[in-house]
Amino acid sequence: MIKFSPKQEAFILDKYDHTFEVCEGTPRGGKTFAATSRYAMHVLASRDTSHLVVGYSSEQAYRLIFDGDGFGLTHIFKGFSRVSHDDSGAHLLVTCPDGSIKKIYWKGGGKADSHKAITGMSLGSVYFCEINLLHMDMIQECFRRTYAAKDRWLIADLNPPAPKHPVITQVFEVQDTKWTHWTCHDNPVLTPQRLKEIEEACSKSPFLYKRDWLGERAIPQGVIYFMFDQNKHVLNYIPDRFQPIEMYFAGDGGTTDATSIGCYIVCDAGNPIAGSHYYVLLRVGNWHYDKGNMAMSDQAKHIVGEFIPYMRGKYRMRESSIFIDPACKALRLEIEKLGLMTQGADNNAHDIKGTVKGLMCGIEMAQGALTNNRILFVDDDRYGMAPLMTEFGLYCTDDRGVPIDAYNHCCDEFRYGVNYFLKQYGLWN
Repeated sequence: MIKFSPKQEAFILDKYDHTFEVCEGTPRGGKTFAATSRYAMHVLASRDTSHLVVGYSSEQAYRLIFDGDGFGLTHIFKGFSRVSHDDSGAHLLVTCPDGSIKKIYWKGGGKADSHKAITGMSLGSVYFCEINLLHMDMIQECFRRTYAAKDRWLIADLNPPAPKHPVITQVFEVQDTKWTHWTCHDNPVLTPQRLKEIEEACSKSPFLYKRDWLGERAIPQGVIYFMFDQNKHVLNYIPDRFQPIEMYFAGDGGTTDATSIGCYIVCDAGNPIAGSHYYVLLRVGNWHYDKGNMAMSDQAKHIVGEFIPYMRGKYRMRESSIFIDPACKALRLEIEKLGLMTQGADNNAHDIKGTVKGLMCGIEMAQGALTNNRILFVDDDRYGMAPLMTEFGLYCTDDRGVPIDAYNHCCDEFRYGVNYFLKQYGLWN
């Protein structure tokens, strides 16, 4: 039996008296579960047929809202729904108790041209999953696509962004918006012991405490990868002049922490006629899991059985190596049980550059690769870069300039991938 907290129950059953609702608060605050349940109720009652869930990628939208670890829309509507497809795309076809038919589509909204996927659609409602990661053109188009709705309603969830984030100034503050604030105390699943653990972890940084414990908007100090620019560093495809020469995987694994596996392709962007070489690293895909309840053997099955074959097929290349954090022996073992060999990733443990040692060597070299556009990103609808983008905005140093051990699983995997590239291709200096 599903147990809701008093906050969740009141929110789900509240009247629909605003066009736009925002669930904002800490990770693990129970907001997505509550928002999904409330959204399901609205769809059932709506006089409109077509509805939409938007995530950074279509895969993220489906994973978080439709699957939802067994509590998403496909499970809420189990027994009277099925996945279908029409000219507007994939959707959940729901037969309501009154006999009416509803269609709930899912789309990716993180790219500049994402809005083209919903051009011409007429929508009754929209669920924005992690709205702060979505492209503004997609957000605005969703509002426009609901203008003709009989029961127009939109809802969004997010962790607290920076105080002046565009989604606040350009969306929240100009719409008929109702906010609901969430913290970890609103999640009935979290035990007192687990709440204590979360608070202690957040206490390492005033920023983390404010954002991830209190659920308040804050500006992180000492962001490590501040030079990342989505407009400059993210591509929709590999340019023709980039000649792929090597593909490999790098990963950071955890059982209670997140697991992140990145797919990397080294390209030669030089002039082959003149005999000049200019090597560029592309991060083209990311398998990411952060729920903390999947056995390492099951994670390995997803990585080996789904992610790696997908990347091989998409780019028609076979990896040269799979580099895994040396500390994550369990993940290496499980991957090797499934027939693929791994190597310990270069974690900078023995690196010294002047007065800089270890971890900071790798970080500084990765910073330089970003600054010099030696590392770029090709987004993917199924295995996109939303988790890394999130960490790029949150991975920061403390008052002493020491990297805080939080929001760094994708960033560590990224550093391992960059380390191999820079050292293998003579760019480590």
